[in-house]
Amino acid sequence: MATLTYVYGDSTAVLGPLAMYAEPHTYDLCAVHAERLTVPRGWEVVRLTLPDAVPEHNSDDLLALADAVREAAAEPVVEQPTGKRGSKAPMEPPAGVTGPRRGHLRILREP
Repeated sequence: MATLTYVYGDSTAVLGPLAMYAEPHTYDLCAVHAERLTVPRGWEVVRLTLPDAVPEHNSDDLLALADAVREAAAEPVVEQPTGKRGSKAPMEPPAGVTGPRRGHLRILREP
């Protein structure tokens, strides 16, 4: 895995180790696509040294993900403003959508 970063002002593409945070103009690539990378004419490719082995996952990664999901599920429902200053109302379903609501998902019935 590698992260591709475009520096448009310098006409340069930088291919390096997988980034820890999302940044503008960056894209994560698998090993196959990182190896096959080509750039437009006139552009330069800077290939930084990539790690030989894929980092091992540990149980802390899985626990952190589970905690983040639990935390997101426990957050209160946010109400949308109606346009009047200071007043809020629950979100209304889009026109034509019926059926029970499950969190952020809706069941769409066949017409």
